[in-house]
Amino acid sequence: VYVDSPANLPAVGTFATDNKAAGKTAGEQLLKALQAAGTNEGKIGIINTNAATTSTVDRESGFRSAFDGSKFTILETQYCEGDAAKAKDIATNYISQGCVGIFGTNEGSTVGTGNAIKEDGSGKVIGVGFDKSDTILGLVKDGSLLCTMAQNPDVMGYDGIKAAVDALTGKNKGDGKTVDTGVTVLDKSKVQ
Repeated sequence: VYVDSPANLPAVGTFATDNKAAGKTAGEQLLKALQAAGTNEGKIGIINTNAATTSTVDRESGFRSAFDGSKFTILETQYCEGDAAKAKDIATNYISQGCVGIFGTNEGSTVGTGNAIKEDGSGKVIGVGFDKSDTILGLVKDGSLLCTMAQNPDVMGYDGIKAAVDALTGKNKGDGKTVDTGVTVLDKSKVQ
């Protein structure tokens, strides 16, 4: 049984976030917020960890797909290696280029994005991110980030252990499929 990240060997089942779908959800949140603000075109920046991490590459791909057919221009992805300070510099550069939105694909890139938007203070840039930490939740709470996509590790763990017990007791040997454990969109209304 795989929980969160699968290996390349057969398994009873895999319980993980569908990162492409989760990235699309992030893009849809940003698109909806931009349109609600009367912005129907402009540049969008993406800050990713690196080009080799499958989960964040999938999130980026899903995010981009949310803007298919729109008048928004998605700029070339910039990489921060998960470093929040480097991500902040990249986000600050995106802001100076006139971006209307920025997406951070993991914790470090999300923190950097939120800090850059907070420091800018213009209220003209909307940031969305991925992952959940006290720092990210603080940036959502103070309005520096619109929202963040929080994975559901409790669901992954519970369903993974249940599948393992079922397999060991012969109740269900599993079908080897991957089950999407989803994401929760955490915006200001959901952050205390």
